Amino acid sequence: MTEASTDFKVSMGALTGLKVVELGQLIAGPFAAKTLADFGADVVKIEPPGAGDPLRQWRLIKDGTSVWWQVQSRNKRSLALDLRQAEAQGIVRKLVAEADVLIENFRPGAMEAWGLGPEVLLALNPGLIMLRISGYGQTGPYKDKPGFGVVAEAMGGLRHLSAEPGRLPVRVGVSIGDTLASLHGVIGILMALHEKQKSGLGQVIDVALYEAVFNCMESLLPEYSAFGAVRGPAGSALPGIAPSNAYLCKDGKCALIAGNGDSIFKRLMHAIGRDDLGADPALADNAGRVRRVEEIDAAIGAWTSQLEVTEVLWVLDQAAVPAGRIYTVEDIAADPHYLARGMLAEVGLSDGSQLRVPGMVPKLSRTPGEHRRNAPSLGQDTDAVLKELGISDQQISEMRNRGIVA
Repeated sequence: MTEASTDFKVSMGALTGLKVVELGQLIAGPFAAKTLADFGADVVKIEPPGAGDPLRQWRLIKDGTSVWWQVQSRNKRSLALDLRQAEAQGIVRKLVAEADVLIENFRPGAMEAWGLGPEVLLALNPGLIMLRISGYGQTGPYKDKPGFGVVAEAMGGLRHLSAEPGRLPVRVGVSIGDTLASLHGVIGILMALHEKQKSGLGQVIDVALYEAVFNCMESLLPEYSAFGAVRGPAGSALPGIAPSNAYLCKDGKCALIAGNGDSIFKRLMHAIGRDDLGADPALADNAGRVRRVEEIDAAIGAWTSQLEVTEVLWVLDQAAVPAGRIYTVEDIAADPHYLARGMLAEVGLSDGSQLRVPGMVPKLSRTPGEHRRNAPSLGQDTDAVLKELGISDQQISEMRNRGIVA
């Protein structure tokens, strides 16, 4: 804990002036709050005294804290508060009375048990926008089940598709279900803020992790409804769209080639020396190419197998055919385009070292996102936030002695 957050830089971002209270932990809620903070919102993150948000100790640790923390909690202020205690719940209600947005990702019912449900908070502040992210949503027969992103990815339909045919499904290497839910939550907040300009009223945004995943499943449901088709895993291919696949090159690396546009397909066939296929009227549209996708993939694969991946990509760049290679983080860190777009940002840590972190997304021309402050230590802003609420030093000291704040 420090006396005040004197290092907190005032933002001129798109969301400057927006007051956000974050009650979430780990990924889904905090990612949504981080996105708002990057563009100027004043985010007060409430964490339990002692360990704080468990993400502080997830994955690789530097100087006692996860380096992931420096991404997920940048630009936020930390208030260490024990929500199990009535006095702490009262502090949250004071914060909410002056806030624009509250974000939480606890299991449904937890907020209500603390006296912080929407009926209470919206009565205190009718203009409050409350984002609630959970595994299955606030209603329905599954609402009380614990839900993590990995389960949501499976229920939403994604996990069934992420495999080679006949093999066990694999997970995407990041918590994509949580992140998709977060982004849907941010969209909901921005829509609610826009509507509030007309009505003056807030509202509750209910985001279920599995629904956020399901919302990205493209034609999955209508194809089943219309044709009884159950789409299955297809490895690196994109079923029903051809050609679009990964092709092995001479050096053992893969080139990802998307030649599925009609004119692009002709350019691709010319580039690989197969003008016979490019001129074939039966392959002039996607439907025809899908019927002969194995033949087309074999022709492309025969060509890539004779060249190294860099040679393949050079030829296809000249032909204006969308293509790329599979990047590792080492490739990302060395890529000039990432650097030119400001996506390889550097921050200084308390031990004097530099840490690379992802830059700001999306890019706004007049009010871009900015790194105003490193992720806070636990309770770094407790005193400052409480004083803003009119709580005296003596009261803060007494609450600290009783374990309400830290």
